[in-house]
Amino acid sequence: MRNALLHTALYENPMTTKAPSASTTPINHSLPHDIDAQLIDCEADDTPAQPLLKRPWLLLLGLVLVALNLRPALSSVAPLLNSVSKSLGLSAAEAGLLTTLPVLCLGLFAPLAPRLARRFGAERVVFGILLMLAAGIILRSCFGEVGLFAGSLVAGASIGIIGVLLPGIVKRDFPKQAGAMTGVYTMALCLGAAIAAGSTVPLSQHFDDSWAIGLGFWMIPAVLAAIVWLPQARHGHGAHHVAYRVKGLLRDRLAWQVTLYMGLQSSLAYIVFGWLPSVLIGRGMSATEAGLLLSGSIIVQLVSALTAPWLATRGKDQRLGILLAMALTLTGLFGCLYAPLNGLWGWAIVLGLGQGATFSLALTLIVLRSRDSHVAANLSSMAQGIGYTIASIGPFAVGVVHDVTGGWDAIGWIFGVIGIAAIVAGMGAGRSLYVQVTSEKI
Repeated sequence: MRNALLHTALYENPMTTKAPSASTTPINHSLPHDIDAQLIDCEADDTPAQPLLKRPWLLLLGLVLVALNLRPALSSVAPLLNSVSKSLGLSAAEAGLLTTLPVLCLGLFAPLAPRLARRFGAERVVFGILLMLAAGIILRSCFGEVGLFAGSLVAGASIGIIGVLLPGIVKRDFPKQAGAMTGVYTMALCLGAAIAAGSTVPLSQHFDDSWAIGLGFWMIPAVLAAIVWLPQARHGHGAHHVAYRVKGLLRDRLAWQVTLYMGLQSSLAYIVFGWLPSVLIGRGMSATEAGLLLSGSIIVQLVSALTAPWLATRGKDQRLGILLAMALTLTGLFGCLYAPLNGLWGWAIVLGLGQGATFSLALTLIVLRSRDSHVAANLSSMAQGIGYTIASIGPFAVGVVHDVTGGWDAIGWIFGVIGIAAIVAGMGAGRSLYVQVTSEKI
């Protein structure tokens, strides 16, 4: 359910603003600080107020179907990773690269989304990228080892771009229901990931244990979503050309702490997406059982993803919430890795509660550390662009360590190092301060 609850913020203030120093200025909690108001439209704010939507139900259906497609290309691979590796003769390091490529593309291609939206309109870009996602899934499934890696790259790039655009469309077209709509969007992300993780192995078994069909099946919902989204592409908003420049983020310590926390907690999440079923299969579970356990853990994330930000904003800052969320995540990870098999579902629930909270808190920090929506837009781009690039290191490291050691026990060190680093970054990012930057219209 990663990569996209909020990637940019609603462009609403044409005045040049300067945020207070991150080292000296605390946030005034007596002022309204509406997280929903910070969601951004990646198209610029040079359009007049929009009339009432003629068919809001069709847009809502389209948004849900698009969101459902942002995780299956990622979560469907892990339960079949052993089968794919044996079929194509992949080493553990190569399998690690396979799980790393899509995550790396989330960070590398996400910055393209605002530019594409300003040029073509967000709705048209979403339609085109959905078709590209379907093409990537087909390429991954039908053209051997080269197609597997190339298709994974295309799929990751597609997800990274769409994930930036949807929250802005939600905020623009459902401004009074942005909070509820974001909740629906979050649930669709989780549901898509969980369905793919739990059903890919049964699908492949139904078709004579064909991993290619198991992975390729997920192009069908992508094409279906594109068909339902087509009316939005035809009648959506046009190109836009206004933008804002925010200076000073790369020199700001707090901005880097937010970015590192985003990247490190995401690294643990994508290790789970990419490797948890393989770990569980190595411990003696069947591929179907491992996929279902991953699916259950993802569904549990809904509970904490929707409640953690609200609870965290009730206190003076977010440090305690970050510490508790990371503690749950690490406890769940170590339980899945080392605890007896008969208690794994309990550890998977703990893991899901922790990871749902860590992700939603990471997104919340982007808003709370920003003075205005333009700063939030750029901090979001930095945190998710650089953060997901950092996150890609974790899955690859797991593959390398497994290749070298021939087992899974040693990857606990990777969990520990990344988890401790995330806590350290989170303790800095969770302080009640603003980043020190300036923003101006260009």
